[in-house]
Amino acid sequence: MSTAVTAPMLIDFVYHEAELLDTGDFDAWLDLFTTDGVYWMPLEPGQQERRLVGSLMNEDRVLLATRIERLKGKRTFSQQPASRCHHLLQQPRVLRVDDQGGEVRTAFHYTETRGDEQTLYAGWTTHHLLLQDGALRMQLKRVDLVNCDAAFGNIQLFM
Repeated sequence: MSTAVTAPMLIDFVYHEAELLDTGDFDAWLDLFTTDGVYWMPLEPGQQERRLVGSLMNEDRVLLATRIERLKGKRTFSQQPASRCHHLLQQPRVLRVDDQGGEVRTAFHYTETRGDEQTLYAGWTTHHLLLQDGALRMQLKRVDLVNCDAAFGNIQLFM
């Protein structure tokens, strides 16, 4: 039986993905990626090249899994107390939908907190989604920060 991808399915995916991050369910979040999936945060406004130009983050599943294990580690002193986050999302805008998946762009405000420190980020995410084995998966999650070319401290979690 084949599942037809719809715009509401793409939108629901974006909200579900943010909820997994906000609740700290990073293993389930990682499962939302395709095997060749990439989490990319460009360093420059409008940046199109992710391999030959520097990026704030450009991580495949192996690097994402390594970061998640570090976050869960009992001896990860930079995570005592643990970082927490919250996504405030604008209604996602479906850019493309077809039988294989789609593309969705969402404006966001993201807050990351640890102890007494709280940092606010703003920008847009673009999800490139594929239908695999009856479920949507991220082939690419691109996070464009409004001030991507600013100097940042450590970004601990995933936007």
